[in-house]
Amino acid sequence: MLRSQFEEELLNLHNQFYEMGMMVSNVVHKSVRAYINHDKKIANEVIEYDVQINDMEVKLEKKSFEMIALQQPVTTDLRMIITVMKASSDLERMADHAVSIAKSTIRLKGETRIPEIEKEISDMSDYVKKMVDNVLIAYVKTDQKDARMIAKMDTRVNEYFDSIYSHSIKAMQANPETVVSGTDYLHVATYLERIGDYVTNICEWIVYLATGKITELNSNHDE
Repeated sequence: MLRSQFEEELLNLHNQFYEMGMMVSNVVHKSVRAYINHDKKIANEVIEYDVQINDMEVKLEKKSFEMIALQQPVTTDLRMIITVMKASSDLERMADHAVSIAKSTIRLKGETRIPEIEKEISDMSDYVKKMVDNVLIAYVKTDQKDARMIAKMDTRVNEYFDSIYSHSIKAMQANPETVVSGTDYLHVATYLERIGDYVTNICEWIVYLATGKITELNSNHDE
């Protein structure tokens, strides 16, 4: 296979990853909108999208393995393929958490809700979506400086989480009728916090792509 054909395949891989990322950003946003607006229709759309996102990950992974096996790429090319493989699995996990949020929408039907906490969840999700969108741009530009900055944004996500956590606990103690929704807010905040962690993982892959070094950016996040 000619070098130019390999480069074209590499570009396709790159573009498919970006497309998958945009789709994930969309489902993260939609899942929280559905949750806050009690919108079952949008919640179901998110759940349906997930199948497409999983397919995209499988396709990307298969193509990546193929390119490694057939081309035996070295240095930067190999790094790019590895980055797509690793980062697309992070994207896929983000989508799974969005699906969990969408499923909560369907679960919370008719429960006593707490508007102030839902406002916080909405703000937290806007912030997380901004991180997702920014990380995709940093990936396209292979910008490790941006990647490091985006990873630092995760501190704010953890602050949102702590705030929602303490407000939910207080609400449940004050009014037993809010126990179901309060518990659910904790779950949703946890899912959003995890999505922030996966964004940080992708930041690490961007740094790897730029430098060839595996770097831990935030010491406290999940793999």
